[in-house]
Formats: sequence, structure tokens, C-alpha cells
Amino acid sequence: MKLMNFSIYIFILLTGLAFTNTTLGADRHSGYYYPPPKQIEIYKARAKTLLNTNRSRRIEFVTAITFQRLKRPYPPPTIFFAKGEQAQKFIIVALQDGPLDTIYRVRAYLASLTATARTTPIFQELDMDENFTFFDLAKMLGFEQITVSDGKSFTHQVKFEE
Repeated sequence: MKLMNFSIYIFILLTGLAFTNTTLGADRHSGYYYPPPKQIEIYKARAKTLLNTNRSRRIEFVTAITFQRLKRPYPPPTIFFAKGEQAQKFIIVALQDGPLDTIYRVRAYLASLTATARTTPIFQELDMDENFTFFDLAKMLGFEQITVSDGKSFTHQVKFEE
């Protein structure tokens, strides 16, 4: 009887895990670093992914932006991550209430990151179009999506298309 109850428990557990993976899709970071996005935006990138880009370059880029933010004389309002098997997911999460809790604040924040990204060593080497946005710059490095969250209840996700 105990073996039967254990088997039923295992069956329910495995069924639940399968349902969770199906529901969340391939985004295993949703529900861990940020709440599931209610809206996913598709951005048609004006830039092509660089041929020599790889996981290491994406991590180097995220590290460079993080380091620039940590040099400021106040605590950073956000934290950056490069996640996914190939570090192809760029994640930004607020560390305090307020800064990233509306779509308008998120869009303004992402626009401000364009200037920050252009000062990183990776992009100083490139002859870039000055009209490229942060999304275009991220796409050049091979990021497939950017997820921005207030870390509480609001998440906005942008997926790139060519």
C-alpha cells in the first residue's frame, strides 16, 4: 500500500513538472528571477548578429555594463544577468521598488542603456551605425531576448527577429 502511494506521488510530481515546463515554455528563468511576462514584444532588429560573437562575448558585455554601474557613487538600481545555455538571454531586474514598474519606465531605461553600451570595449572596437538602439546592439552580440522586471510584479520581454 505504501509503495502504491509513493508511486502515485511520483506520478503526480512528474506530471506537475511536465506541465510547468510546458506552461513556462523554454523560459526557466520566469518565476525565478522575475514574474512571467504578461506581454512579449517582438523587435525587428536593424543589425545582424556578428559572426565572431559567442557566449564569452555576451558575458563580457554584461560584465562591462555591470562594472560601469558599480563604479557610480550610489548603489545600482538594477542588476544584469546573461542566462541561457549560450548566455543568449539578457535579464535586467530592479533591486528596489519603483524604477522598472511600468512599460514607460522600462522603455526609458532601455533607451538610456544605449549610451552605456556604446562605451563598452566591445562596441568601441566596432564601426556602428549611430542610430542603433540598445536592442540592435544586443542583437549584434547574439542575444535573443531581453527581459526587464521590477522584481516584484511587472515584467516586459522583448524577443529579436532579423
